[in-house]
Amino acid sequence: MLNISGLTKTYPNGVKALNGINLSIPKGMFGLLGPNGAGKSSLMRTIATLQTPDTGTIQFDDIDVLADPNGLRQRLGYLPQDFGVYPRISAEKLLDHLAVLKGINNSSERKDTVESLLVHTNLWQHRDKAVSGYSGGMRQRFGIAQALLGDPDLIIVDEPTAGLDPEERNRFHNLLVSLGEEKVIILSTHIVDDVSELCPKMAVLGQGKILLEGNPISLTHELTGRIWRKQVSQDEYRELEQHLNIISARLIAGKHVIHVMADTSPEGFEQAPANLEDVYFSTLYNSRAATAA
Repeated sequence: MLNISGLTKTYPNGVKALNGINLSIPKGMFGLLGPNGAGKSSLMRTIATLQTPDTGTIQFDDIDVLADPNGLRQRLGYLPQDFGVYPRISAEKLLDHLAVLKGINNSSERKDTVESLLVHTNLWQHRDKAVSGYSGGMRQRFGIAQALLGDPDLIIVDEPTAGLDPEERNRFHNLLVSLGEEKVIILSTHIVDDVSELCPKMAVLGQGKILLEGNPISLTHELTGRIWRKQVSQDEYRELEQHLNIISARLIAGKHVIHVMADTSPEGFEQAPANLEDVYFSTLYNSRAATAA
């Protein structure tokens, strides 16, 4: 169990990235949803001991993370949003080098670990290729391989599927699911489908605050009968947004399909089945409306 209490972080430029974060994250997949700039990466970096908060506590099982960062690092696997690699070094050699840095000093154990992880991430046949020449999806799979070195109990993946094609995204999802339910796995993303497909628990982060927390299915059911949709022209869209709570809009065949949150049907709208995207966008809409009020 990972417990976060009262976490705040303000950068030297005055940006308040984290504003009183409180979270309890159990074993299994946990989704952290939020738009770009919401504070997701700041939270992930803080949990991963790459930066210290201004106030607050982080407790992972019996480890006080802020007092004993090395204690957490021994049990942590981290895939950041962006990571660099050495040029012209094969995946096998690079993973072996990272295993040494992780503290796996026995050469036989290290060899078995590296081979097992390359097989598990479907990279064995590409083990002799330089990671710097990998495709985006292969590189992300290598990122998970290095994050799994040392069999960590806490795994953090930050925006892992951004930029991946659908096939690689599905492969990556299957890889995350294969990690099992006995680890705390935090998936930080702005892609709603990633959380919908993978996570039994989630939270929405916006403007450095936790705006919503719960089970995706239960949260979706709470919006049943309150989501309405209509296909409109651009001019109609501009007119409707003046007096309706339009939580999302997407283009289909050049026309806007808008979703509105309301207790009763606006004129000309049809009821739409609620989904996690509606939960996410309505949460952000309500937060922005409260801030503007």
